[in-house]
Amino acid sequence: MEVLAIIALSVVAPVWIIFHYVTQWRQAKTLTGEDEKLLDDLYDLARRLDDRLCTIERIMNAENPEWRQTCLPDTSASISDSFSRTRTRSGERA
Repeated sequence: MEVLAIIALSVVAPVWIIFHYVTQWRQAKTLTGEDEKLLDDLYDLARRLDDRLCTIERIMNAENPEWRQTCLPDTSASISDSFSRTRTRSGERA
């Protein structure tokens, strides 16, 4: 009887645990209805924000066609200099 219990604990229990967690991982991979609704809402929000940004850009272009050049950073600096300044501002060493 003890041998049967040892075999059950050493063979059946680990297999059962593995199958249990494989099932849990498969369920976690799929999107729930709530997740799909959230993604749809976020997509709609992003599309509305993009439309608003395009409207603002059209208004800005109508008022001042040169506004983009005044808002852009200095393009004479190289990318590595810009990256170094960004890392220094965030507290990291360049």
